[in-house]
Amino acid sequence: MKLLVDENLAPRLAADLADLFPGSIHVSGVEMGSTEDAVIWQFAKAHGFTCLTKHKDFANLGIVVVAPPKVILLRTGNCSTADIQRIVQKNAVRLSEFEADLKRGLLILR
Repeated sequence: MKLLVDENLAPRLAADLADLFPGSIHVSGVEMGSTEDAVIWQFAKAHGFTCLTKHKDFANLGIVVVAPPKVILLRTGNCSTADIQRIVQKNAVRLSEFEADLKRGLLILR
């Protein structure tokens, strides 16, 4: 699984998670900062990314448009980038299972 890290998360998060999720990038790395969600969605779909976000509008888009791409929604409240990194790393097995599950398009991490 490779992650497309949304702009509401720190750009360094993609690099920090690269050991578990090689090929992951931040939207700013492909010059898509401040881009409409639908455009980011299409980019993720075209390039095989799973969206990592705190933005629930992405989850709502997944209901309307249907995956792929899949969406990992972080419902962590305010926390540090290191905390988010730990949450994602701690749930690496769940993310792997989520990727393999063809019926699910949304995973919520708390």
